[in-house]
Amino acid sequence: MLMKGPETITFERETGNYHTPCPISRVARSHQKIEDSFSLVVGTKTCGYFLQNAPGVMIFAEPRHAMAELEEGDTSAQLNDHGELKRLRPQTVGDRDPSVIIWIGTCTTEIIKMDLEGMAPRMETEVGIPIVVARANGPDYASTQGEDTVLAAMAHRCPEHSGVDEWNRPARLRLEGSPNPPEETNPPLVLSGSLPSMVASQPSSESKRQSVRVAGWLPARRYTDLPSLGAGVYACGVNPFLSRTATTLMRRRKCRLIGAPFPIGPDGTRAWIEKICSVFGIRPRGLREREDAVWEGLKDYLGSVRGKSVFSMGDNLLEVSPARSPIRCEMIVYEVGIPYMDKRYQAAESALSQETSRDMCIPMPRVVEKPDNHDQIQRMRESQPDLAITGMANANPLEARGIDTKWSIEFTFAPIHGFANARDVLQPVTRSLRRSNVGNLGRYG
Repeated sequence: MLMKGPETITFERETGNYHTPCPISRVARSHQKIEDSFSLVVGTKTCGYFLQNAPGVMIFAEPRHAMAELEEGDTSAQLNDHGELKRLRPQTVGDRDPSVIIWIGTCTTEIIKMDLEGMAPRMETEVGIPIVVARANGPDYASTQGEDTVLAAMAHRCPEHSGVDEWNRPARLRLEGSPNPPEETNPPLVLSGSLPSMVASQPSSESKRQSVRVAGWLPARRYTDLPSLGAGVYACGVNPFLSRTATTLMRRRKCRLIGAPFPIGPDGTRAWIEKICSVFGIRPRGLREREDAVWEGLKDYLGSVRGKSVFSMGDNLLEVSPARSPIRCEMIVYEVGIPYMDKRYQAAESALSQETSRDMCIPMPRVVEKPDNHDQIQRMRESQPDLAITGMANANPLEARGIDTKWSIEFTFAPIHGFANARDVLQPVTRSLRRSNVGNLGRYG
């Protein structure tokens, strides 16, 4: 029997620290996506150790990122920062011949007030390669926001849109009644998010099924292929942690932002496409049927998780969207912790989560921004969830107390977007619960 609970999302805020991996971990996703880029992280030896482990570079692949290690002479202002970075350029870039260099600032560059933004234009002129500066200091940003700062900086380098495309809404609506699907005549649509190419192709193809043309992605696979931005261009994000990028696209580049739920899980993908279609005056075709077919194919998962409970501690800004899928599977989500939440950017996602909870007769979870881990553990003792989604630092202590855990970082690297990847959204949750059901107490699923 399902317990009663609030019918709307309860937002709370605590004063906990950011219990999250360093934002430079997202350098891996950005440099893998922008194939002709080179990333230079400016930081300390600790940053270098972390960078060696976070991206998981293949043995035979030459990495397209490097570490400029700050030493005593740099931190004490005995050396010229511009001269040192210029001296390192041949060593770091080598024969890779990138189209763009991305400088990543860290905690140390913030503390010593290193003016990377001021040095970049002069260096760019001297070396003849565009230099984009992004900040990824841990005290100010959660792990996924490292990608957000890179894309926001990259948005300033996109070419200017030549003008508003001709778009005749009444003529388009007349095509809806014809036996053939309407032509792709919508205004330019740019999608933002560093998804792997195989995953990024799915939102594009799903949009094309509805006769929606995608003009480009931010970032593009090559720096030289960045999409044009400006008045008349519509933008839509695919990840909930790209609020800074969305703000830059609206305020700086004058794009029109489409506020949609994120294409994570079958219901999120359907709602995401429906919102885009509604903005362009298109009647979506067959989306509900596609969503129902995907859920039908997940029946083997649903039986093992129905009625189970989850507690998400939160460390990566991706928490709200993946929490929607367990609710759709009739699981109880007691709490969703999140380091930071832009409520305007995630308004459509919050509305969809409320709708899902009402439809499934499941109580709404509490959403706690910047949660205090000590208080969360106390609440966890009271609620006794079947599974805790948590950061790596808390996983082993919780397992020792008899609570099954799953690392939250798995969601940031798993292919969870689109209809075809619906199983990957549920696997981190269902794998642990299935393992518990058969009595296997091993920690890795």
